[in-house]
Parts: sequence; C-alpha cells; structure tokens
Amino acid sequence: MGARGSDTDRRIGRRALLIGGAVAAVGSAVLARAELAHLYWRLPGVRRARVEGAVDFGGARWVAASEANFRWADRPDDYGVDMVVIHVTQGDLASAVQAFEDPGHRAAAHYIVGQDGSVTQMIRELDVAYHAGNRAYNERSVGIEHEGFVDRPEDFTDAMYEASARLAARICGRYGIPVDREHIIGHVEVPGTDHTDPGEHWDWDRYLKLVKSARTAST
Repeated sequence: MGARGSDTDRRIGRRALLIGGAVAAVGSAVLARAELAHLYWRLPGVRRARVEGAVDFGGARWVAASEANFRWADRPDDYGVDMVVIHVTQGDLASAVQAFEDPGHRAAAHYIVGQDGSVTQMIRELDVAYHAGNRAYNERSVGIEHEGFVDRPEDFTDAMYEASARLAARICGRYGIPVDREHIIGHVEVPGTDHTDPGEHWDWDRYLKLVKSARTAST
C-alpha cells in the first residue's frame, strides 16, 4: 500500500512537473509575444505607427520636426515622464520652426508657444526630443519653447503665459507630474547645460499659479 502510494505520488509529481513546465512555457511565450509587440518598433528601419498630423494638445498646430532632432520612442512605457522644461527660442516663431525642421540643427522641443498664444507641436510627447542637452533629462521630460528673447521681458505676453500654462497643466495631468519648481524647470537648470533660458525675466511665480489654476480647472 505504501509502495503503491509512493509510485502514485511520483507519477502525480512527474505529471505536475510536466504540466507546470508546459504552463510556464506558455506563460513565457505569452510574455515574449507581449514584449515583442511592445518593442518591435525598435528594430532597424521600423518605427511605431503614428497618425499623421495628430497632436497631443487640442488646438495645437502640427509641424513635423526633422527626424534628426528627436528619437522615436513609446513614452511613458519605455521612459517615465516626470518633468517639463521651459525654454526661450532666442528668435521669432517662424525661425524656431525652421530650425527644428532643419536636420543639421540637431535639437528641437516638443512644443513652441507664440507670443500670440498659439501652440505649435513639432514632436509627439511619446518621442524623445533633443531639447535639454542632457540625455537623461530628454528622456524624462517634455520641452516647451517660448517665442522671444531672454533679455526682453515684453516678449513674455499674457497670451503666451496663459497658453503655456494650459499646455503645461495638460502635460502634468497626463503623466501625474507635480506642479512645482522641482518638476517644472528652466533649461538653465538642466545639469551640464550652457543655456540661460528662460532667463531672469521669466515670472516663475506667475507661471506656476497659472499652471495650478489650469490644472484645477481641467480636473
């Protein structure tokens, strides 16, 4: 009786092992397929499907940046987004758009906000824009350019502040980014940068109040 029980136990054990192995194999295959489905677009010559002309911020105008000025990605699945970086173009809107379309420029931000409050998107938020001059910061942030010059406070219009604040609030809401100076920073604050924007005339207190107000209104 005991011997037969031991044989039975062994048979059950072997069967459980085989079934367990089969289940593990199926599970691994499912996980592998899921991973491949997520990462297929990283293969050379392959990129994740995009809807042509789609924007992440309602009302924005779409103008595509040169592919040399950003990296295809799938954020926030591959890189978490926890920061907004504020820039100033050091030029007018048209020249900034032209620069971001130029493959030789080797830099671009996701958005440009005009002095009239218009918003131009040139890179999708899921992609990594070359805007901060720091790879890790590029991967974790969304970049917003503002039309004007850092030494001309009159360039930072009411319409610009309000439109940019609505944009930043939407970005913060989408990724759960806190509305504070640790997570909404100037280009000058990026480690290793040689840029000074947005400069001393950018009103951070006003801007954060506007972002918080817009964030509250959208929830």
